[in-house]
Amino acid sequence: MRAFVLVAAILTAAPVIAQAETPLAPLPVPAVPEGAKISDYLRAAQGAVAANQLGEAESALEMAQTRLLDRSVPLGQTGVPSDNPLIGQIGQARQALRAHDRQACLQSIGAAIAEATSHGL
Repeated sequence: MRAFVLVAAILTAAPVIAQAETPLAPLPVPAVPEGAKISDYLRAAQGAVAANQLGEAESALEMAQTRLLDRSVPLGQTGVPSDNPLIGQIGQARQALRAHDRQACLQSIGAAIAEATSHGL
């Protein structure tokens, strides 16, 4: 009887364990042309947050941050992190998005757009 209960418990838990190991679906790709500026990705993120398309917003913010981090540095200084304040602003927007704080996210994205635009990014 105990063996039956143990087997039943294991079989009942198997679908839950299988679901936990399922990989996450990729984030939706924002509608931004190839070679777009960082500010274009930020505007796409802003529109996605406003439309409550949070996966697309996260993707656009990640892409903007990645393009910003893609930079040339002198040999021997590759381990030195960027001091660009725009990276922090995008990071704050991503953090607010993960916390479901749309207002703070939109404020951070707005500040990042202003910063990026002022530098021609």
